[in-house]
Amino acid sequence: MALSISAVVLLAIVVFLLIRKSGLKGGHAVVCMLLGFYLASSSIAPTISELTTNVAGMIGDIKF
Repeated sequence: MALSISAVVLLAIVVFLLIRKSGLKGGHAVVCMLLGFYLASSSIAPTISELTTNVAGMIGDIKF
C-alpha cells in the first residue's frame, strides 16, 4: 500500500513534536518558518525544490 503525505504536513508534525518534546520555543519555530518563506522567494528555490523532489523519488523507489 502506498502512502502519500504532503511535505508541509510532515514538516508541521516534526515542528509540533520538536516544540512538545525537545524544548523548541514557539519563537524559534516562527523564525524557521519565516526563513522558509524567504528561501521560497529566493533564486535558490528551484534548486531546493528539485533536490526535495529527487530525494522523495529515491525514497519512493526503495523496495521492502
